[in-house]
Amino acid sequence: YIIMKKQSLAAAFLAGALVLSSCGASNAVKGAGIGAAGGAAIGAGIGRVLGNTAVGAVIGGVVGGTAGTLIGKKMDKQKKELERDVKDAKIESVNDGQAIRVTFDSGILFATGSASLSSTSQATLRKFAANLSEHSDTDLMIIGHTDNTGTDRVNNPLSYNRAASVRSFLAGQGVSSSRMKVEGKGSYEPVADNSTVAGRRENRRVEVYILPSKEMVKAAQDGTLR
Repeated sequence: YIIMKKQSLAAAFLAGALVLSSCGASNAVKGAGIGAAGGAAIGAGIGRVLGNTAVGAVIGGVVGGTAGTLIGKKMDKQKKELERDVKDAKIESVNDGQAIRVTFDSGILFATGSASLSSTSQATLRKFAANLSEHSDTDLMIIGHTDNTGTDRVNNPLSYNRAASVRSFLAGQGVSSSRMKVEGKGSYEPVADNSTVAGRRENRRVEVYILPSKEMVKAAQDGTLR
């Protein structure tokens, strides 16, 4: 029984890795590939494949069938628009193409040790907000991260306050606050080696997850999502 259970888990993680390796497939095609029953397990696997074990918990399961295809197609369109308009960020498809992760380097947004947005970052965030306003049927999770320099007493509130600053700015640009949740993860979820200068820079970041709202999922299931 234990061996079979381990084999099942391995299969789920392998499935997640195979989905992510399908770089040539559109999000619409990938969205139909996995049924809802396997969504939670594969969501957790995707988080590990992407180097962030919390991703699966943030974005939840995958919507299967035709509804998943419709959500993937809509997210695909938004991702391409973001790649065109928001140059100072890393734009990635996650959760089988049914969510988008936008990663901002904290050095672009903030001065060292500060949670106040720099004036140069605001033009980028205005373009980001404009895109979010056009796609109002999504929810947003904004997560701040630091490197491991300094103590948790400093890093934990700093990571939260930076994410909150991004939320406040987006709200000021017309993005509804009810769509946005904020978390600060301090230094606990690194994506690179904290023993190097380059790694610490990667770890100092603000991630914005663009997720299908309940309304979007319902519309996709009803076949009315456009």
